[in-house]
Amino acid sequence: MVFFNKDEQLENLGNEILEATWSNFASLARNQIALTWVVYDPPVLVNTGGALTPDAFWNHPVRGFSYRGVERIYPASVVKLFYLVAVHEWLGKGMTQTSKELERALRDMIVDSSNDATSLIVDILSGTTSGAELPAGPFETWKYQRNIINRYYQSLGWEEMGTINVCQKTWGDGPYGRERAFYGEMFENRNMLTANAAARLLHSIVGGVAVSSVRSQSMMSLLKRSIKADELPQDVEEDQVTGFIGDGLPENSQIWSKAGWTSSVRHDAAYIELPDQHPYLLVVFTEGKAQAKSREILPFVSRKIAEAVSNL
Repeated sequence: MVFFNKDEQLENLGNEILEATWSNFASLARNQIALTWVVYDPPVLVNTGGALTPDAFWNHPVRGFSYRGVERIYPASVVKLFYLVAVHEWLGKGMTQTSKELERALRDMIVDSSNDATSLIVDILSGTTSGAELPAGPFETWKYQRNIINRYYQSLGWEEMGTINVCQKTWGDGPYGRERAFYGEMFENRNMLTANAAARLLHSIVGGVAVSSVRSQSMMSLLKRSIKADELPQDVEEDQVTGFIGDGLPENSQIWSKAGWTSSVRHDAAYIELPDQHPYLLVVFTEGKAQAKSREILPFVSRKIAEAVSNL
């Protein structure tokens, strides 16, 4: 069972928005976009500081729409959301200790999308380090340790986590040494997510039930982004707002998000509050070199969804 209820109204709106997107962007094929959209009807039980117990939260119905929401797609930096939650789980269970460096790396991984910071986080989560290739025996042990993050997500028993792979670092130039070997000859072991899996994890964070309500709030503070032009980070290749979901929102909106991009994908996962409207969650993954370069597609979809929400 997917975590949201399918809904005819959202189905119609979602399909209309996709059709408008395809007619506007000729280079975007129907199999190059995946989208999951969840709407929070009143009484709104998210972003309330974890007011509900996990049982009450998961049993509270929400409605949603997804298109290709179960397709496995290379997530780029959206995977950092999964590493963020895992770190808080480890800290909560005493499997690792907090430190200034861990806190700094968590912040840089989410706020700036630093790959170097992510490298440290993956090392801390798995007790492994990058380096030269390893002999067969030690490499088996190393691989087993690296898959601890996957085992954690499988242990949650969520259907959406059944097909994901979250065990790789994120790279600028790509993996070397044991990291390259771990990817597999044809890169078959690279990270893979679905729009539904990203949506469910973000849903648990905004619901205040990812690890604990206090830890969820700490994650939310890192995910919060300003969309005001004069407050965006300068001198960065991508600021995670321009060309992403935040770019399609009115300036008085609030957004909590994690974007991802490479030369062949452009993605975003966001929770959004528009003034006096139903809050909602939106995950959009796009694939293909033309889409990865486009700073128009995600804002277009975002703008259309925001318009639809104001008419619900």
